Amino acid sequence: MSNEKKKYYAVLCGQKPGVYTKWSGENGAEVQVRGFPGARYRAFPSVREAEAWLKDPDKPQQAVETETVEKGKVIIYADGGCIDNPGPGGYGVVLLHGDKRKELSAGYRLTTNNRMELMACIKGLQTLKYSCPVILISDSRYVVDGMEKGWARRWKAKGWMRNAIQPAENADLWAQLLDLCDSHTVEFSWVKGHAGHTENERCDKLAKKAALSEENLLLDTAYEIGATTAGNPQKSLF
Repeated sequence: MSNEKKKYYAVLCGQKPGVYTKWSGENGAEVQVRGFPGARYRAFPSVREAEAWLKDPDKPQQAVETETVEKGKVIIYADGGCIDNPGPGGYGVVLLHGDKRKELSAGYRLTTNNRMELMACIKGLQTLKYSCPVILISDSRYVVDGMEKGWARRWKAKGWMRNAIQPAENADLWAQLLDLCDSHTVEFSWVKGHAGHTENERCDKLAKKAALSEENLLLDTAYEIGATTAGNPQKSLF
């Protein structure tokens, strides 16, 4: 008879969050997190501790072990949006690296959904102090496809024009994001929004709270007063 102590695996971010009584196999925790971008899970000696961590993952826990699928990589969840579009907007960001966690958010008095989606990614990457490998997770196809399919770099190469007559929108923010991606090794990954993904939902809440704030709303200068002109992206003024 094995003397190995039983472990309970708490999956916070995975295909199906919850507590699992085994690691391997069809109904184990491994299949829920393997290959899942930004997976978060821990092993605990009791169900009670596993459930407590799921309810409050930021509270210090005496976990038996901490495992991360993407070891050594920074995971950034980013989301942004507006109340009406255009309108007051905000972004929310969650950064994860090992056991470290950081949240960011800010609101703007007048902006667009796409600008806030881009801003969330920019602010997350700007927080990093050193060049490092990053998985950046967003529910915006506009952002993820723009980077992963090379659209943004093609627009830049064409003088920030989508084609012969249409300028690329949000060129100022795309230019910042491209520069940041040149400083880090960034892999973009899309996740479906409003689908129960813990960290994506957290970013959404942060963004909405910031947008609804009646105080300290920032000025999206490029959008409000046209600090950017097509084909000539300027540095952001905020």
